[in-house]
Amino acid sequence: MVKTKVVKPKPSVKIQKKAESTQRYLDILEIKDDVVVLKDGSVRAVVLVASINFDLKSEEEQAAVISSYVQFLNAIDFPLQIVVQSRKLNIDSYLDKLKDLEKQQTNELLKQQTVEYRQYIQELVEIADIMTKRFYVVVPYSEQSGRPKRFWSRAVDAFSPTNVIHLKQKKFEEFRTELFKRVEYVIDGLASAGLKSAVLDTQSLIELYYNTYNPETSAEQHLVEVGKIQLEA
Repeated sequence: MVKTKVVKPKPSVKIQKKAESTQRYLDILEIKDDVVVLKDGSVRAVVLVASINFDLKSEEEQAAVISSYVQFLNAIDFPLQIVVQSRKLNIDSYLDKLKDLEKQQTNELLKQQTVEYRQYIQELVEIADIMTKRFYVVVPYSEQSGRPKRFWSRAVDAFSPTNVIHLKQKKFEEFRTELFKRVEYVIDGLASAGLKSAVLDTQSLIELYYNTYNPETSAEQHLVEVGKIQLEA
């Protein structure tokens, strides 16, 4: 009796290439202690600057503001980046307060008026497409400030950024101290021109870059506060 052996076909194995994280294409390595650390080892701080009603000022006041701002720019001996962001007005928190107020109303007439007012505000923002502007000043610092790298040094840093990062991390506190000296100088210079400003903390920096790189997602998925994030051991 001849025994036949049935050979079952082996299941096809599909090799799925792991999707590369978009983070590898960003210049940011990490954000900590109110500082943005880049992959080349340099650090950044971001200052939020409040706007002023320039058109409502008199000619003398306008001239004084411009003169102070020009003096501030001429006195700076390091590069600055000025960023203006336009975003659709987000009033979700205000609408949530109106909803809470609506639930607390005992008078039916006032309750209905609150509902109509909330709907009106929501439709107005959506139809009018109201935008808000925010002004930022990015202050940089790096060990190479004032002395550019040679070609081969830049090439090595580009192909092996982790080595540079490892070296820079040991000097993070030193870099941070020097960085915030520049930040204080910038804040004082802006104050002389009548502009109020504040340094973004770690949470605000994370939200800024999250909203910048994910404008559509951030509108519906709000970022969790850093202190509330739980890391699995």
